[in-house]
Amino acid sequence: MIKIIEKILAPTGEENIKDSICLPYDQRKRGRFKTQTISGQEVGIMIDRGDVMRGDTLMRCDAGDVYKIIAADEVVTTATTDDATLFARGCYHLGNRHVSLQVGDGWLRYQNDYVLDDMLIQLGLKVIHEPAPFEPENGAYGDHGGHSHGDDDYVHPDVDAHSHDHSHEH
Repeated sequence: MIKIIEKILAPTGEENIKDSICLPYDQRKRGRFKTQTISGQEVGIMIDRGDVMRGDTLMRCDAGDVYKIIAADEVVTTATTDDATLFARGCYHLGNRHVSLQVGDGWLRYQNDYVLDDMLIQLGLKVIHEPAPFEPENGAYGDHGGHSHGDDDYVHPDVDAHSHDHSHEH
């Protein structure tokens, strides 16, 4: 069995892709599982948990060969509107429920859920079910592996107005 062990973080464009692996989102977010390549070879994915494989990601196996990840079409809900405020409301309500969400220009996409569909329809968005690759946002800290509250990260609004010692006793 071929063992896929790492993501190629800085592809050069000169990689010789041996085969491709087509996976839906729920599998691309897992770190350890068995599957098959497009040509039918059995592979074991053995990468760090929490490291989502995006469509077009290049992966290396323990023998050095390169495999391309393809984001499989899966039935998803796509909601659309031309109204920017309505679009923001839909994103807000889905985010408030911690829904994995893919956001495009005037559309948003999530894994099928009839309760969420009904909520967006009641808000006024148009909802359809369609086959499409699902590539949700990483989240605010998804690419950084965490966050800090250092001085360079955030300037508190009170800093310019008065001295602020972070004791929060006013």
